[in-house]
Amino acid sequence: MPTDRLPPQNLDAEVAVLGALLIDNPTIADIAQVLQPRDFYSPDHQLIYQTILELFDAGKPVDLVLLTEALRQREALDRIGGAPYLVSILERVPSAANAEHYAAIVRQASLRRRLIHACTEVMREAYDGSAGTDALLDKAQAAIFEVTQGDRFAEATAVRELLMQLFTDVTNLQADRITGLRTWYHDLDDLTCGLQPSDLIIVAGRPSMGKTTLALNIATRVALGGWPTPSKTEAKPVLIFSLEMSKPVITRNILCGYARVDAHRLRRGLIPREEINALTTKAGDLYEAPIYIDDTPGLSLRDLRTRARRLKMKVPDLALVVVDYLQLMEERQAENRQQEISIISRGLKGLARELNVPVMALSQLSRATEAREGHVPRMSDLRESGSLEQDADLIILLYREEHYNPNTRPGEADLIIAKQRNGPTGIVTVTFLKNFLRFEDRAQHVPF
Repeated sequence: MPTDRLPPQNLDAEVAVLGALLIDNPTIADIAQVLQPRDFYSPDHQLIYQTILELFDAGKPVDLVLLTEALRQREALDRIGGAPYLVSILERVPSAANAEHYAAIVRQASLRRRLIHACTEVMREAYDGSAGTDALLDKAQAAIFEVTQGDRFAEATAVRELLMQLFTDVTNLQADRITGLRTWYHDLDDLTCGLQPSDLIIVAGRPSMGKTTLALNIATRVALGGWPTPSKTEAKPVLIFSLEMSKPVITRNILCGYARVDAHRLRRGLIPREEINALTTKAGDLYEAPIYIDDTPGLSLRDLRTRARRLKMKVPDLALVVVDYLQLMEERQAENRQQEISIISRGLKGLARELNVPVMALSQLSRATEAREGHVPRMSDLRESGSLEQDADLIILLYREEHYNPNTRPGEADLIIAKQRNGPTGIVTVTFLKNFLRFEDRAQHVPF
């Protein structure tokens, strides 16, 4: 939409930032974390700032002489006004003391310009009428979310930054082995190195295998920051979308799993008086835990993304999103069920990358498992499996032999790692306490 209004900008603040960087080179490292070249309104200032960053990255000092020469070599000196303009920048800035304040002004103006651009694009498409209303609403929210969340999706990352992160991860692995989000199931964490940011994790199984229980146990452990002993310093927010069970039921199941209370007795109010105090203590831990539950049934992909984005803006350190379960989501634009699951699967993977958190989606397995001798699930048993197999970074198939033969391996469950995009496959065996709605490491014995 055309407009005669001047976009938000502050050229004086831009000059102040550039001058401060020339005066005090160590400030460059701090400002580089706040501003990108595109945050400057003036193309000349964008070019000067980009050149300053390149000199700094090359380990060279940044002063008037070297900056002038660098601009000359890229045949850009005349374009920005020549050496006299660079001199004028230095003369207008007596000190680098307020550099971060100047950078904040430049940054805010840049955000307002980007917001105007995003809204203008949405307005143009709304007037055009070619895009569907649902698609337009989703695009509008995604555009605004991207602006509010910074530049994570804006530009490619230099390999030097990726190498630094890689060596940091290697160092962490030597010390701890866990680079992702801890589930506090030790064997599972050892095999996966934790749940990795931006990964789509599929937890699949036949009905009554304990998919929801496992997901709630993991979410509770993450939110408590430890198991069996909580740690507020390790606690991380989690978001649970329960499309099948209500908030009160989910809350009760979480409490049973954490407190090691018989779910059937709690549901009927048959908890012995001597256990009430201990139960209250466990409830107090959960009261402090950053667990968020949304029990809206039949959520569409767009609705789920909207709610997840909204919470991410409210709770920036959101660490895990759980969807229980995938087949209960709706996607009205799909022509058939397979296409519907494909759209939902890709959308959840996109959400994981957008929020930079692991998204754990529960999924049913087909009846083919029941007909197979031994009933051990395979990745091909995933319902509408093609897109799920492709999009998932980690696939965990839940199997309890006891479900089919009560006398075989009672109280044991296998977490079959059928796919791990960046790691090995394998089987993690855990203890399943069905009455308590609780999975434990096999060697764990926690008194109530």
